Amino acid sequence: MAQMGAAAFAGNPELCGEVIRRECRGSHLLFFHGPGNNGSAAPPVQSAAATGDGPQRDSISLPDSSTPSRKVRRRTAIAVSATAGAFVAVLLLCAMIAMKRGKKRRRPSSAAYPSPKKSAAMSEVSRDNTDIGYVECVPDNEETAAMMMPEEKARRLERSGCLTFCAGEGASYSLEQLMRASAEVLGRGSVGTTYKAVLDGRLVVIVKRLDAAKIGPAALEADAFEQNMDVVGRLRHPNLVPLRAFFQAKEERLLVYDYQPNGSLYSLIHGSRSSLAKPLHWTSCLKIAEDVGQGLAYIHQASRLVHGNIKSSNVLLGSDFEACLTDNCLSFLLESSEVKDDAAYRAPENMKSNRRLTPKSDIYAFGILLLELVSGKPPLEHTVLVATNLQTYVKSARDDEGVDLERLAMIVDISSACVRSSPESRPTAWQVLKMIQEVKEADTAADNDSDLTSNS
Repeated sequence: MAQMGAAAFAGNPELCGEVIRRECRGSHLLFFHGPGNNGSAAPPVQSAAATGDGPQRDSISLPDSSTPSRKVRRRTAIAVSATAGAFVAVLLLCAMIAMKRGKKRRRPSSAAYPSPKKSAAMSEVSRDNTDIGYVECVPDNEETAAMMMPEEKARRLERSGCLTFCAGEGASYSLEQLMRASAEVLGRGSVGTTYKAVLDGRLVVIVKRLDAAKIGPAALEADAFEQNMDVVGRLRHPNLVPLRAFFQAKEERLLVYDYQPNGSLYSLIHGSRSSLAKPLHWTSCLKIAEDVGQGLAYIHQASRLVHGNIKSSNVLLGSDFEACLTDNCLSFLLESSEVKDDAAYRAPENMKSNRRLTPKSDIYAFGILLLELVSGKPPLEHTVLVATNLQTYVKSARDDEGVDLERLAMIVDISSACVRSSPESRPTAWQVLKMIQEVKEADTAADNDSDLTSNS
């Protein structure tokens, strides 16, 4: 029948099959239609071997409702593969997170931050153009250090136990060189001991070692100390001894300054001189007074800070005998504002209380210093601070013919204005400086006139 065309079966509408290309309806043997299908259920088919009828044939296992089809098996395989892939991805993600957290928690070993080398070689590390330089305290591989700890903690570790240079200046010596230097004790002051240190037999610096028993919490608290030293370290003026570097570790605090070769004003006035010696030359007095006034005016006007400890031992003389204030703005270090050794320089408002020091406190101390300078007498001998008696006191102390009494009286008047009992009535540092310069100009003009007269 398969060889006959479809036209041979024309007129038989009930016929179906492949020859006439008409699908037969109803169930057929090789496909099982379950209850959900449209076709009617076919009776189960048993093989001839099971029934015992007819010859044996190869049995054909037909799918039933309990055996999944190929499509179902493929879907199951896909689902299992997707689940396994997702599980592996989650495991990889967890592993990556654990590794990242492990790097953050890790701390560098002591080898990562080597101690200062025992050679003269030094390294300086800049920090985003800030005003701080670091010496031999940063690992060679900064990127590695940054990965091993948070940025802020790494920054603190870099500063811990380091010699920190101020005002963006390059490092010219290391902490170990400073520790190896030959040292000479110059004196003990209100905040600590001062040493003259010679590094490698050539560079001379002044090192002030702060006394933990004298300094207050602001000096012992690392961050507060560092912030204050950063500010003080930026002070730069010809009449200020610059703070070059500082060091802190636990309770140890060191301040490093430039060495001033001609000693202090106190030694110049009171040092090795005999009791019969006269006060400083008048011209030297005016120059020193102007230099100190310049430095103090800079502190008050440019930086808006307070020196806090003006006295003759804190006025140092440079190579050209220029006067420079030292121990600038260190009053925050003191446990108490009451310093017995410097009581003569202290303003009345600060004598019996811990009242905060102000620029007017500095002006009072400068007035006492000015009297000490022109009279040659220590502050404790200034028993009379009444304006009407000061001129007589100073004139009797000097007793020289080279000073014009009018200009001497002008200096005494400036000092009297500085030591007024009321802080509000005292002049500013800038006003004091201008008055001293006027006296100096008048003195210079008088000397020029005298020279012209003698030459004529």
